[in-house]
Amino acid sequence: MANGTEDLEHLIAMMAKLPGLGPRSARRAVLHMIKKRSLVLLPLADTMQKVGATVRECLNCGNICTADLCDICLSDKRATGQIAVVEDVADLWAMERSGVFKGRYHVLGGTLSALDAIGPDELRIPKLIDRIAAENVTEVIIALGATIDGLTTAHYIADQLPGVTVTSLAQGVPVGGELDYLDDGTITAALNARKAL
Repeated sequence: MANGTEDLEHLIAMMAKLPGLGPRSARRAVLHMIKKRSLVLLPLADTMQKVGATVRECLNCGNICTADLCDICLSDKRATGQIAVVEDVADLWAMERSGVFKGRYHVLGGTLSALDAIGPDELRIPKLIDRIAAENVTEVIIALGATIDGLTTAHYIADQLPGVTVTSLAQGVPVGGELDYLDDGTITAALNARKAL
């Protein structure tokens, strides 16, 4: 690029760090935003600044929101006896897209991993155990990816919850699969065919 374009180069470099965007895709996106400055670039910059200043984790479930509690936790229309345990917010959003689950969620923030030194205290597992007692939960649905770490985490959680029905997603989730990459029909089938863990 020519001299005097350091800010543009920095913007392209920042965009290239986003998932799914490489340097060329980032360059095309930035050029599009510049061409549509008043319709895209300025509103996007304003929205990003607002979200950056207000976004936080829900104090109850770990979802992302702009208040202390997310809309799902505040809703009186959600079933209070069921909690679906997911690895991260992308998985929660994937399940919400399917429109099938009407309970509440708990975002762990990852899975157990001995190699990465991630134990129960690095995740939101103690908070989950506290919620189950406080919210009179009768069923915990383990909705983790079918990876080794996901299965290890599922079994660990099940062992910590005597007296509570623990189920897991069933057919439709391939071994090694992650919820965020599954289509709505697959998530629906998996949720409807869950089984005891």
